[in-house]
Amino acid sequence: MKIYTKSGDDGTTGLLGDIRVPKTSAFMEAIGTVDELNSFLGLAHSAAPAEMKVQIAWQQSRLFDVGSELAQPNEVNRNIRSVEKIDAVKLEKEIDDMDSEIIPLRNFVLPGGTELAARLHVCRSVCRRAERTVLRLDTEQPQRAELKIFLNRLSDWLFTAARWANHREGVEDVIWKSNND
Repeated sequence: MKIYTKSGDDGTTGLLGDIRVPKTSAFMEAIGTVDELNSFLGLAHSAAPAEMKVQIAWQQSRLFDVGSELAQPNEVNRNIRSVEKIDAVKLEKEIDDMDSEIIPLRNFVLPGGTELAARLHVCRSVCRRAERTVLRLDTEQPQRAELKIFLNRLSDWLFTAARWANHREGVEDVIWKSNND
């Protein structure tokens, strides 16, 4: 099988059900941003400790599923369900576990610290954008609540994981200092 099909040379791409949409559509913006997040998670995975590698690999698989769900336009029987409520609950438990090990948050923190923390902060900001693109798509084609909740919770997980990564290495979070301080 060749990697190139030439079918997208006209600026369109295919969704499930043989439906073509512009590559600039809300569908593709959401799918592409989820894919970008998945790529950045791969970068974070490469620097993560073993226990976090398992969590990140699970998240990457769920995000691949999310992309498949987003590729189902209304005209198609929407039979791919990427994430469920239990997936957000899993993230919440992991957040609580990490949070129990770190100093309670009392200030805004800047992205940074260890290399892993910085990578996770990049993932967090891309995840927030992915969430916004899905919400924008939701105005054109309603998306399941579980999908939107999962992305919101994943960004919380990524923020907490960045703080945990700093804590694990004995590096303090970088505290934001206002110009007025």
